[in-house]
Amino acid sequence: MKESFLYYLWENRLLTGTLQTQANQPIGILNTGYRNTDSGPDYLEAKITIGDQLWAGHVEIHVKASDWNRHGHQNDKAYQNVILHVVYENDTKVNDIPTLELKGHFDESLYTHYERLVDSKHWIPCERSMKSVSSFTKLNCLDRMAIERLEEKAKTVSKLLNTNKFDWEDTLYRLLLRYFGLKVNNEPFEYLANILPFKTLLKHADQLIQVEAMLLGCAGFLEADFTEDYPLLLKREFTVMKSKFNLLVMPVERWRFMRMRPVSFANIRLAQLAQMIHRNGCLFSKIKESQNATEAKRLFNVKASEYWDTHYRFEVPSKPQPKHLGEGTAEVLIINAVAPLLFCYGKFHKDESYCEKALRFLEELAAEDNTIVRHFNAIGMNAHNAMQTQALLHLYNQYCQRKRCLECSIGIFLLQSNKD
Repeated sequence: MKESFLYYLWENRLLTGTLQTQANQPIGILNTGYRNTDSGPDYLEAKITIGDQLWAGHVEIHVKASDWNRHGHQNDKAYQNVILHVVYENDTKVNDIPTLELKGHFDESLYTHYERLVDSKHWIPCERSMKSVSSFTKLNCLDRMAIERLEEKAKTVSKLLNTNKFDWEDTLYRLLLRYFGLKVNNEPFEYLANILPFKTLLKHADQLIQVEAMLLGCAGFLEADFTEDYPLLLKREFTVMKSKFNLLVMPVERWRFMRMRPVSFANIRLAQLAQMIHRNGCLFSKIKESQNATEAKRLFNVKASEYWDTHYRFEVPSKPQPKHLGEGTAEVLIINAVAPLLFCYGKFHKDESYCEKALRFLEELAAEDNTIVRHFNAIGMNAHNAMQTQALLHLYNQYCQRKRCLECSIGIFLLQSNKD
């Protein structure tokens, strides 16, 4: 028996027969309480009757009554207000806390089916059953997962905000740099954001050459000896900026170029970022004013300066090709940086309109294409936009892999319909 299954029985009131304590007093469940995901009792603020007495307090659930002492609850003040100890097997008396034994008070076939579901060796436990799940249940699941995904990302954003003294513009700048680097250059981009604050760049946002010089200079790309006019100009500008703001320079060797498309080279991305800052200044303010994802994407519609039309690296001429920030990259930035920050902003200011805007932006973007999404599509869990693909990623990582089927509306649907 697993505790998670007992939680499922308790929350969904699936107990049968006459419920009574170990002292044979009848129990009435008025309110099961709400699940506590932190330390302390499993369910808080429950209401029950024991005999003729109304009780309000907490409920603790264990497989065996002896788990109470084994977990050390007898010495924990957090458990002093427990009004009912719910167990599968009442194998010992625990102080004077009323105990409810669940054995014999639920449909045992439910547990048999639950075990069969979580013991599945398929890609996810419900892989073979997904096509039997109703469309309503699937959509309901995706909506919940999308919100959970944004709430989880908002927690990460909140930590970043705390270190930034709640500077929303600088936080967006740091998030953009994180996702500009993809996985291969994630770490050096984050390091660059630490040594070159957005406020410093903003002071010269009206001068593109100076913004680009600071970004490329702090990144270590201007430490070489040059012969071409443009890199020489950037180097001169950076020498002035470096002295003015006491800027640091990171080793250029930290950047990776292997197995990357040239348009994704770090120096190209930094030149595009310079254009973005030059054109938009305080970008987050403009994003907040955007009415839809299309408007937000326009803010990312930038091109690296003219020199890069014929270069992917300094002093290495290439076939003429303007270096626009692609629409796909813009969508990655909105999904991973803009939407979580907007959602966090709404939560922080208690303004649901920004939370709704974050979800709407995701809903208006095309579905992502990755292995997890393709696998879900193949088994009948189709995603039609980025909100739903983000939901699928959260569902897979947080629920399917951990086999949290009893906390998933799809798993509950399958369990209640007894379908494998």
